[in-house]
Amino acid sequence: MNFNELNLISPILKALEKEWFSTPTEIQEKVIPIALENRDVLWCARTWSWKTFAFALPTLQLLYNKRLEKWLVEWKIKRNIKALVLAPTRELAIQIWEAFAPYCTNTNFKHTVIFGWVNQFHQVKAIEKWVDILIATPGRLEDLISQWVIKLSYVEILTIDEADRMLDLWSLQDLKKILKRLPEERHTFLFSATMPKEIWALANSILKNPETITVHTVSTPTDKIKQKVYFLSKNFKRQLLQQICKRKDLDSILVFVNTIIESERVHEFMKMAWIKCDFINKNKTQNQRQKALDWLKNGDIKVLIATDIASRWLDINSLSCVVNYELPGDWESYVHRIWRTARAWKDWLAISFCSETEKEKFEKIKSLVWNKIEVVNDESYKEEIVPKWRTSKIEQINEKTKPKTRKKRDYSKMNTSEKREKSSLNKKTLDPKKENYSYKKPKPVTKKTSSVKKRKK
Repeated sequence: MNFNELNLISPILKALEKEWFSTPTEIQEKVIPIALENRDVLWCARTWSWKTFAFALPTLQLLYNKRLEKWLVEWKIKRNIKALVLAPTRELAIQIWEAFAPYCTNTNFKHTVIFGWVNQFHQVKAIEKWVDILIATPGRLEDLISQWVIKLSYVEILTIDEADRMLDLWSLQDLKKILKRLPEERHTFLFSATMPKEIWALANSILKNPETITVHTVSTPTDKIKQKVYFLSKNFKRQLLQQICKRKDLDSILVFVNTIIESERVHEFMKMAWIKCDFINKNKTQNQRQKALDWLKNGDIKVLIATDIASRWLDINSLSCVVNYELPGDWESYVHRIWRTARAWKDWLAISFCSETEKEKFEKIKSLVWNKIEVVNDESYKEEIVPKWRTSKIEQINEKTKPKTRKKRDYSKMNTSEKREKSSLNKKTLDPKKENYSYKKPKPVTKKTSSVKKRKK
């Protein structure tokens, strides 16, 4: 099937030709015809299935047709926010904004993106120039609504992307505050990679007779990814990672870790091994994250170390390999991690490191993941030379993670005066509010009566 068979308008088809898109994906074939019929849609599919076009193209066409019905000339168009797209993270919001760009220019629609943790000056200026489509994160959207910068009374189409991730990061009450400000007569599209009970409850409350669409099995890895696992001790993880990063057949590698400190430690080790790399975590600003991602796409760096913050929003078409330096706590995070390498529509690789302490996690993942994970018994990584010199950054990280131990005092080397002080301190009464207080019940004092007094009586 081609895009010409989906009853799309000519401006959108011309933009698709410029972007070299000819055949739609499975989710686009199922969602676009139903969405063009002005019906609410609830669909569940993998994150790599190009679902952004499934709601972007119908949104633009529905707005374009309504504008033609009113016979509005370009200079008479009143630009109000008519389509709202909610995304859980700022990285995903930017990705959606970039996907809308070539199609908005052909249909004469203005769109912008707003997200938190940056200065709101330029975002407010963009909204004041009037926009038709707004992509936003819930936090910054609620903030600008409270400042009377944004009004949602003209919204005709609402899209909630990554609903399961949305409920993980934002509470249901925050979403309900935004939904109350929207008009009741609207079209709603809801996408989710997984369908827990909370998502079904949210869908029942905001959707009206929706068409439910499921593409592929929920949260199962694609058949195109070759999954491998190495069983090794924790001390040899650096050697194995160094060996994988030096392979010439792998152009770009994404390494996942669980903590911020571990991402910094692995990054320093890669630098010591003379491997071009960078890292992403919560402490990085938005500009720093975007720069690191652009460097990986352009080939300026070969390795990008990231925490789970990047497991759902990263869109890299030329990613060769995903490495799980540390296994995640749940199998859904594992699936989202390895899906990052399936976006290129080719056979790619996902490698996991499993130490003795992570075997329980691996058994849970293996029992729930459908595809077989190949066990690699090659131990050639032990011959890799580990750089012995340490940078100042690694010394700082080691001091942070160093367990605090209380030094035991050697009382045999104490002077007699110090021993007396110690014994006197033990004899002092302790405060009952403190933990070390031990109350001893005093003995009852009995008065002895003299025999003389008894005789007088």
